[in-house]
Amino acid sequence: MLHKARSMSGLPWIAAMAFFMQALDATILNTALPAIAHSLNRSPLAMQSAIISYTLTVAMLIPVSGWLADRFGTRRVFMIAVTLFTLGSLACALSVSLGQLVIFRVIQGVGGAMMMPVARLALLRAYPRSELLPVLNFVTMPGLVGPILGPLLGGILVTWASWHWIFLINIPIGIMGLLYARKYMPNFTTPPRHFDLPGFLLFGLSLVLISSGVELFGEKIVEPWLAGSITLGGVVLLLGYVAHARNHPAPLIALPLFRTRTFSVGILGNIASRLGTGCVPFLMPLMLQVGFGFPAFLAGCMMAPTAVGSILAKSTVTQVLRKFGYRNTLVGITLFIGLMIAQFSLQSPGMALWELILPLFILGMAMSTQFTSMNTITLADLSDENASSGNSVLAVTQQLSISLGVAVSAVILRFYAGFPHLDTVAQFHHTFMTMGLITMLSAAVFLMLKKKDGRNLIARKMHD
Repeated sequence: MLHKARSMSGLPWIAAMAFFMQALDATILNTALPAIAHSLNRSPLAMQSAIISYTLTVAMLIPVSGWLADRFGTRRVFMIAVTLFTLGSLACALSVSLGQLVIFRVIQGVGGAMMMPVARLALLRAYPRSELLPVLNFVTMPGLVGPILGPLLGGILVTWASWHWIFLINIPIGIMGLLYARKYMPNFTTPPRHFDLPGFLLFGLSLVLISSGVELFGEKIVEPWLAGSITLGGVVLLLGYVAHARNHPAPLIALPLFRTRTFSVGILGNIASRLGTGCVPFLMPLMLQVGFGFPAFLAGCMMAPTAVGSILAKSTVTQVLRKFGYRNTLVGITLFIGLMIAQFSLQSPGMALWELILPLFILGMAMSTQFTSMNTITLADLSDENASSGNSVLAVTQQLSISLGVAVSAVILRFYAGFPHLDTVAQFHHTFMTMGLITMLSAAVFLMLKKKDGRNLIARKMHD
């Protein structure tokens, strides 16, 4: 019993570490992209494949992680994941070309894909649902801050060391994670179940083709019709998965999940709204360095106020939801985030630092409110039986949205780069304006919520 108690007390910290490492590595390259591009003799604007390859791998393999954990045990799979992540980090640091970096980022992504959801799965099995909300709130904080601190840490390491250290820093953290997991991670297993291999291939390849097609549009290394064909092929495979899942007794992702209206709205809202928020950690460090001439360290520091805003707003979300409800909160905050992203088009190299910092701080507060509201309403009405599957779908959606946010913003940036009368700063300005407009339009998704949606959840949160 003592060992179990120690395991339960340490488990949330293991999960928080996994969330932080995975979220940090999704964005730590952002500030370092110009330095890496110079080292590898590539354009900074052609480096998004190093980010997308990681986030896409994570999104594609998340559904597999649950089956592996059920089959081989949560502790064993988690330790394998951390090992792959750590070795992938070492290989990334040793890369001498963009192609090598992308391949080793995929290996990192394989580890990251299993690391995050397996830790959350262990939490779902270790704690009763009545105790899960405060635990998940604790665990998701590092996941919220990680993508914002990534550019900051990347800037520090690039300025005072070299870009290789943004990967080498993972090695001691990974070793500590292995030691901690061996001591505290329970090895939960369930009776073996059939793995839906055809469903995984259809679903996984559809994600790869859709994201790759969008990225190819941005890089302009193939004809537009070919990039469009690849994207369309991904959509066809996704429709093929839907047809497959309807006739499969145990599909990878059960379609009845989407009959729960709040879940469907939450998933659609995640995809639509995160296109805008996902582009900020990618575009802002690039604009500050390539457009404004900021050093990498200062560009990274400029993202820190967003993290501070995210943390401070976390404690106020419940009061906001109680006063305005989920529907009004999500519609209003998404419109506001769109305006905040669009106003970055007004920033110029001659502005005072506080004029750049204040909007990023406010954006962090708004993003924290949106993410917490969006994620809790997505899972609010799922039953105990399908909560785990719904959680996996949400995790896939979040990772895919990050990838699409980077890819779509890169496409738009390259589109404006084709206008000879626009200088570099103007190209970024037009991109921020466009992404802000897309984010504002995404607020319409949350109009499908009803005013009463989430009331019981708010009551439970206030009780907790």
